[in-house]
Amino acid sequence: MSAIRHPLSEAGFFYKQVIGDIYNIRCLCHLSPMFDSPVRVLHIANSLGLGGTEKVMQLFVASLDKTRFLPAVYSPKSGERASLIRDLGIDTYISTDLLGVLGRFQPHIVHVHRAGWAEPGLLNPIKLAQIPIVIETNIFGHHDPSPSGAVIDRTLFVSNFCLNRFAKTNGIDARTPRYSALYNPVDTDFFKIAASPDRDFSKPVAGRISRADPGKWSRLALSILPILARDIPNFKYHVIGGIPEAHDFVRTHNLSKTVIFHDPVKTDLEIAEFLDNVSVLAHANDTGESFGMVIAEAMACGLPVVTHPCQGLKDNAQVELVDHGTTGLVASSTNEYVDALKYLFTHPDEAKSMGQAGQRKAAHLYRMQAVTKKLETIYNKFIDLKGITI
Repeated sequence: MSAIRHPLSEAGFFYKQVIGDIYNIRCLCHLSPMFDSPVRVLHIANSLGLGGTEKVMQLFVASLDKTRFLPAVYSPKSGERASLIRDLGIDTYISTDLLGVLGRFQPHIVHVHRAGWAEPGLLNPIKLAQIPIVIETNIFGHHDPSPSGAVIDRTLFVSNFCLNRFAKTNGIDARTPRYSALYNPVDTDFFKIAASPDRDFSKPVAGRISRADPGKWSRLALSILPILARDIPNFKYHVIGGIPEAHDFVRTHNLSKTVIFHDPVKTDLEIAEFLDNVSVLAHANDTGESFGMVIAEAMACGLPVVTHPCQGLKDNAQVELVDHGTTGLVASSTNEYVDALKYLFTHPDEAKSMGQAGQRKAAHLYRMQAVTKKLETIYNKFIDLKGITI
């Protein structure tokens, strides 16, 4: 597995220029683009940590056609993902002076990745800089009715669930050219190659991946454990992103031989290696998912997924990704969740079939190259619509 090379961890040639508190990393290959005037695209996020939002941005800038587009990244806060983006040879600006960065880079397109609520501190500099095209990826489907929000030309929702909920709750006709859904990109080609070709689905081993954030957890992820440990002597549960409550629960219920906590991971290779040790992804998050990056990545690896629905207006895209009985199982209670895992462990052929169906679905809907091509089409349509000449 360690011999697999991946664009999110592979270093390119670059040099570093420091101007004040701005760090501008320029790839040498950018000095000689195939076109004299590529379309300059600045992607913006509130931080460059290991979250899904930042990863989506990273995948987009990595996949854009460099003969047509010159991508760069801006954030007021650095983080672990900053070095991964720099290793791709992408210009990376870390600064609190967005207006200054806009003046330096002079983008034709600004693509903002945000929750969707009003952020005048972010959007006003974009308006002042008179950026020709402004695209947002609206991660959580919030509505921004503020004057600064009018600068947005196109809102992209990360799932059909988010788009439909936005339209329903706000009474907005959320159709193109102003609104549309665009799934998050996933490097499905890499995960398919990296995944074990001879996975043993009869092994009673489940896994979960999240940030170590209570908002990413559900009590359901813990309540199933004593039952499974009692009924399945060899059951193991591998966890990335364990929170204090989870560690306390494991100690209190004497589950230290059942639950294995792992350190956070940065790259897709590390994710694939972790998932190679499990037979099913056990997803549980009371907040729900506006998309579900970990779910999509597990599907790309050929794993079945067990998840649960969320009630009311909470995020619920996890059941958009997981088709009950086809790519995994959806459970609504502790007992249903336990039964779902038991079923998969004792029916390895069905578990493998669900994993394969999930892998096909992920390749069809979330493949990084195809999703990015759709994004490029949106960029080009607005370039034509606004009569911008490059």
